[in-house]
Amino acid sequence: MNAVTPITDKFDVQIKQRVLDTIHSVVLLFDHDLHLRYINPAGEMLFAVSAHRLIGLSLSELLHIDEPMLNALHEVLITGHPITKHEQKLLLLAQQEITVDMIVTALHNDQSERELMVEMNRLDRLLRITRDESLVAQQKATRELLRGLAHEVKNPLGGLRGAAQLLEKELHDESLKDYTRVIIEEADRLQTLVNQILGPNKMPNKKAVNIIEVLERVRSLVLAERKTSIQILRDYDPSIPDLIADPDQLIQAILNIVRNACQAIDNKGEIRMRTRILRKFTISQEYHRLTMHIEIIDDGPGIPDEIKEQIFFPMVTGRAEGTGLGLSIAQTLIQQHGGLIECDSKPGATVFSIFLPVSTGDKA
Repeated sequence: MNAVTPITDKFDVQIKQRVLDTIHSVVLLFDHDLHLRYINPAGEMLFAVSAHRLIGLSLSELLHIDEPMLNALHEVLITGHPITKHEQKLLLLAQQEITVDMIVTALHNDQSERELMVEMNRLDRLLRITRDESLVAQQKATRELLRGLAHEVKNPLGGLRGAAQLLEKELHDESLKDYTRVIIEEADRLQTLVNQILGPNKMPNKKAVNIIEVLERVRSLVLAERKTSIQILRDYDPSIPDLIADPDQLIQAILNIVRNACQAIDNKGEIRMRTRILRKFTISQEYHRLTMHIEIIDDGPGIPDEIKEQIFFPMVTGRAEGTGLGLSIAQTLIQQHGGLIECDSKPGATVFSIFLPVSTGDKA
C-alpha cells in the first residue's frame, strides 16, 4: 500500500491554508530537492524570521541535523513511508538548540512529485510550561506557609517591643536604657523583615506604561547607587507597545533583579537589559497573542547549582549577608501582572527572563 498522501484529494487549498496557519505545531513543506516551499506562522515564530525570507532555503540551511536523521528524510522521499522521531535535537538558524517530536510524511504535489511535510512539536516548551506551573504552585504554597508564620511572629514581637518601651520609662540609669534600646531596635528590624516576608500588600494600580521608561528608571537608580565600573548596556525594541501595569511595582521588581545581578558580578562587569516581543506565547498555560520578553543578563560566575531551583523562594540566597527576599518579591510582583520570571544560569551568562502579557485582552 502506497503511504504517500495526495494532498489535493484531501483538502481544499483554502481550508488547508486556514488549518495550517492556525495550529500550534510547526509545519514545514519541502519540495523533492528539500527546499522549503511553505512554513506556517508557528514555524515563523520558532525561527523568528518571516516566511518570505525562509521560503527557498534548503533543509540543511534551516536545520542543522545529524547524518542519520538526514538519511531518514531521504528514505521517506524514496519509499513514501512516514516516520516519527521522538526527542529529536535540532539546531536552528540562530544556533538555538531545541528538542522536538517530529513527524515526517511524504506528499504528492500537482506534478506528482514527492514532497516532505515535517511537523514538529517542541518538547522544551512543554517542559517549560510544566516547570512554570510547578514553580508557581510551590511558591504559592511557600508564601502561604510563610505568611502564616509571619503573622504568628508579629503579635509577640509587638508585645516585646511595647514591654521594652514601658521598661525604658521606668529606668533612671541611662546605661541600662541602652539595653532596652537594643531590644526596641532589634524588634523593629525583625518587624521590617516580617513585612518583607509577607510580600507586597497592595494590588497593582495599573495604567499604560512604556517599558523602556521603566528600564531607564531602573538603570539610573542602579548607577546612582553604585559608583563602580559596572556597565549597564541596553538592547531595546522601540516598537514594543505599552503595557497595562503598575509602573512602581514593575520598577521595584526589575530593580530587585538588577541589584541581584550587580551583587553577583561583585560590582564590576557587564549587565545587559534587552526587550523583545514574543507572539503566540504561553505563560503558565495562559496563551497570549503578544507577550513582552525582558531579559536581564549578567556576565558573573553564575548561580550555584544547589540553589538554582529555589532562587525565587523566600530566604534562599547565595550570599552570607543576603536576606533572600529580593527575587521572591520580584516574582510575586510580576505574577500579580499575569507574568512570570524564569532564570537560566551558567558561568559567564546568567539570564533572568521576565514574561508579561502585553494586555489583558490579548488572550486567544
